[in-house]
Amino acid sequence: AATVDHLMTLHGFDPPWFEKEGLPTTFVGNPSLALDFSNADGARFRADNGLTPDQPLLLILPGSRPAEIARMTPVFEATAQRLKAERPDLAIAVVVADTVSDDLKGRVAGWSSRPILVEGDAAKKDAMTAATVALATSGTVSTELALAGAPMIIAYRLGGLSFALTRPLMTARHITLFNIAADDRIAPEFLQDEATPEALAQAVADRLDDRDLRADQIARQTAALELMGRGRP
Repeated sequence: AATVDHLMTLHGFDPPWFEKEGLPTTFVGNPSLALDFSNADGARFRADNGLTPDQPLLLILPGSRPAEIARMTPVFEATAQRLKAERPDLAIAVVVADTVSDDLKGRVAGWSSRPILVEGDAAKKDAMTAATVALATSGTVSTELALAGAPMIIAYRLGGLSFALTRPLMTARHITLFNIAADDRIAPEFLQDEATPEALAQAVADRLDDRDLRADQIARQTAALELMGRGRP
């Protein structure tokens, strides 16, 4: 506050934190909240990939950075295997970011579940709209999934040394933006040692099996987007 004259912020819940320190702050909006899903078509995604309208679909989003792919893909693979063993009709799709395309495709090629690979922005939006449940590495993608109306599970692992160094500094109760906005664990978060295939598979299974649980989470996610500033200039 003593150094900066005026702060522009991406999130509607940010200004009070800075204004109480005497720093004038203006919320200008988050580009992610302006993403247009009006042309996204979940039915098209299902038809293009040979899925029935009611077939359960797990959409996995491992991330867009090499380190995320290295840490999270093995966990997500084991999670998918557990779910597929218990639910043979479960369809699995994996979003492939351009920045890690070759690496991720190489890793996924060995999966026994043979997931659908989703490439390109239009296909990603269709897949998000089609998903019964999403399993995602923490990041901006959580906001995109909420906009698409997809209930999700969030997971993240840092490198061991990075986690040891940052853990004493972490005071936030949540890491997902709409959870922070609502100050509520709307989307379950599994961090570091909590992000196990067993825990993730159970959280996904709970939502696959409970339509009301999915609907409630979607409604709460949507409400949290309003707290983040969706629709405000």
